[in-house]
Amino acid sequence: MAKHQVKFSCKVQLWAVMFTVLIAMSNSYLLKDSNSDRFEARDSAEQDWSYRGGEMEDEWTMVQKSGNQFVVNGQPFYVNGFNTYWLMVFAADESTRGKVTEVFKQASSVGMTVCRTWAFNDGQWRALQKTPGVYDEDVFKALDFVVSEAKKYKVRLILSFANNWEAYGGKKQYVKWGKDAGLNLTSDDDFFSHPTLKGYFKSHIKAVLNRVNTVNNITYKDDPTIFAWELMNEPRCESDPSGDKLQNWIQEMAVFVKSIDPKHLVEIGLEGFYGPSTPNRAQFNPNTYATQVGTDFIRNHMALGVDFASAHIYPDSWISQSITDAHVEFTKTWMQSHIEDAESYLGMPIIFAEFGVCTKDPGFNATYRDTILSTVYKSILNSTKKGGGGAGALVWQLFPEGTEYMDDGYAIVLSKSASTSDIISLHSKRLRAFNSLCSWKCHWGCKKKQVLGTFLGHDEL
Repeated sequence: MAKHQVKFSCKVQLWAVMFTVLIAMSNSYLLKDSNSDRFEARDSAEQDWSYRGGEMEDEWTMVQKSGNQFVVNGQPFYVNGFNTYWLMVFAADESTRGKVTEVFKQASSVGMTVCRTWAFNDGQWRALQKTPGVYDEDVFKALDFVVSEAKKYKVRLILSFANNWEAYGGKKQYVKWGKDAGLNLTSDDDFFSHPTLKGYFKSHIKAVLNRVNTVNNITYKDDPTIFAWELMNEPRCESDPSGDKLQNWIQEMAVFVKSIDPKHLVEIGLEGFYGPSTPNRAQFNPNTYATQVGTDFIRNHMALGVDFASAHIYPDSWISQSITDAHVEFTKTWMQSHIEDAESYLGMPIIFAEFGVCTKDPGFNATYRDTILSTVYKSILNSTKKGGGGAGALVWQLFPEGTEYMDDGYAIVLSKSASTSDIISLHSKRLRAFNSLCSWKCHWGCKKKQVLGTFLGHDEL
């Protein structure tokens, strides 16, 4: 194509996207009715917005990494997403399966593009893996449904293989299986080092990666709906504060995943605490205990096979339960330090894979939760406009109506949280505009992001 044609095409795309964003934003603020009517109206308007232009009109392809950015179809892919961990369990029961569809539909309506959820339930009620290597086919079919349903709403999935904590089995269940088999195990952290337990875990990874979806007939390891694999939710190995045991496990498991599935991205699932390898960064940890849990943010993410970094943000759990302004300041410095390290030391993107505020915290109010969301989103946008490594954030957690009995205090029901829903939707629009305008297909430089940053006025978030 001639050079002047390319330039003309890019200009047309620029004004088309700007016009779309303006229309969508104006529609968002015209919705003034009751909560239910308001949400229904947004559902229609935002779905229309979220499917326009860019990657959604292209082939559904794998998310890849280019330097410190995610890329889809030649465009940057900055993420606004959410956690809903229980999707597989709900999909296993016909009476609750519809809630899976609802959460994807509602998330899509406010422009969310990635969901993090569990691909495990070990030895518990409605278990996926009943005993090592033995699976409940009905529950696996439920996970098939989750994956296929996510694609319908253009939501990609981060699927986690195991839990550090006891919920849904966790490493404790693997140790129990080992003891039942006659192994001499003394700690739940033997999960990270005992050959038999590592073998159990590798078998589970292999079963998930090679699973052929019974709904769409696509093997999981070939499905672009899956954004990434997560080794474990919040791994800790407190029996070895040096971090060596966990580091060896991360290296072994990341390479194992890649040996079966080289196409998908892999992340660890860390909370983001700095460890012994970087004592100068320990000042950013929320407390001194964080350096003693066997994790090491920078060292861990240097392991071969790990594609991007992860960190969580819970000042109300790590610093103090009572709401204070210090939580907001911690959130800013925690995010900034990790984005800097992801860019400078690791050369990879980072996703803040969990953040939220608990309604049970003393002093909680919806305004404060909105402040935390806005703080997180502004930090991401400050990185985005520079083409930086702050690649996205996933709120913990999104619930549809009628599932509040599962709430751990962090649930957000969009139809009942008007201001929060507006903040999420506006952030999605801004990221979407950046993603579309900085398309390498049209040879856009990052200076275009500065133009758009001024156009959208994100400092007002």
